[in-house]
Amino acid sequence: MTTQSAFDLIFRNAVLRGAASPVDIGVTRGRITAIEPTLACEAIEVNVGGRLALPGFVDSHIHLDKACLLGRCDHNHGSVSQAIRAVAGMKKDFTVEDVYARGARVLERAIVHGTTRMRTHVEIDPRIGLRSFEAVKSLKRDYAWAIDLSLCVFPQEGLTNDPGSEGLLIQALRDAGEVIGGCPYTDTDPNAHLARIFDLAEAFDVDVDLHLDFDLDPSWWHLDEVCRQTERRNYGGRVAIGHATKLSALPPERLKAATAQLAQAGVAVTVLPATDLYLMGREATHNAPRGLTLAHKLAGEGVLCSVATNNVLNPFTPFGDASLLRMANFYANVAHASVNDFDTCLDLVTELPARLMNLRDYGIKVGNPADLVVLDTQDSRFAIAELPDIVMGFKDGRQTFARQRPTVFRPGS
Repeated sequence: MTTQSAFDLIFRNAVLRGAASPVDIGVTRGRITAIEPTLACEAIEVNVGGRLALPGFVDSHIHLDKACLLGRCDHNHGSVSQAIRAVAGMKKDFTVEDVYARGARVLERAIVHGTTRMRTHVEIDPRIGLRSFEAVKSLKRDYAWAIDLSLCVFPQEGLTNDPGSEGLLIQALRDAGEVIGGCPYTDTDPNAHLARIFDLAEAFDVDVDLHLDFDLDPSWWHLDEVCRQTERRNYGGRVAIGHATKLSALPPERLKAATAQLAQAGVAVTVLPATDLYLMGREATHNAPRGLTLAHKLAGEGVLCSVATNNVLNPFTPFGDASLLRMANFYANVAHASVNDFDTCLDLVTELPARLMNLRDYGIKVGNPADLVVLDTQDSRFAIAELPDIVMGFKDGRQTFARQRPTVFRPGS
């Protein structure tokens, strides 16, 4: 038993992943200052009740600026290019207020589903200008009480073929842009696109997060050039690629080589199940391919991986509730994950994306912010298997949401 008089808050009877028995977690001025079997102290107490406590889910790839567009256009899109064109057609009419309202709707869903960290991609080009960027900057400020939001600015519709985009990217990076993204498959000169993105990343000392190889034709890809740029610039551990659905179409020997290449270069992979499954293989008349890269398998071979939301209720993905626990369950089901893989699937929406985003203060550890969410289960494998309720959440030791458990009304009650 540890006795201390300086705690502001104590979480009692919390089950941590990998722990043999419940613990108490002491919090002082918003940070974790003790984790012990028993803490003897007069402080505000939250009884976790022997449930699983996690440091919160981490969404490493989402698009708040183009979320919740369902109803604004025809959503019967069968390809990536059609979805891009559909959003481009609406984007010119986006206002700061519109983007803010749609983004806030998704953020609030994410918060009550237990997400505490998030990287959102924000489109920057001459048609949208910096309107979406200004809106998402405001979201970052206004929701800091519940979620840490990181802004990745990127040119969705190309760079070398889109005069004015680079200047706007530079403005955003000089302001509050924290990561730079790219989309080489929409550019007439993909390699020049990548080179310029890496140039800007080095100039502003920011990480790189690219949309890459988003189809099922393995006869060509941009992965080689990304790995080459990463190694040449000593940027290992600071580069991520999203989608990378081509990897799902590789035969075993080529996949083995690509996996080794990614691991050696230090390039991370983010799999986006809802979008990847919705858009890939739609032209097939039978035996449709999943188009889903197996993140848990890559992770087992030394590639840093994550699973994330990507889009919510728009032409790329006309589904979504911003629940990463549901996404991890969805991924595990479609990816044929075994029960022994369930803990890795949970890692894909917690510890691994935190590493991908280079978050140095993530986790339920002494010295870190008291950010945690409580799941109505005792076993982390069942978090994936049964989608338990997420009953409460805290940011810097302050409660951000609570959910009441459902009540069953039996006859005569």
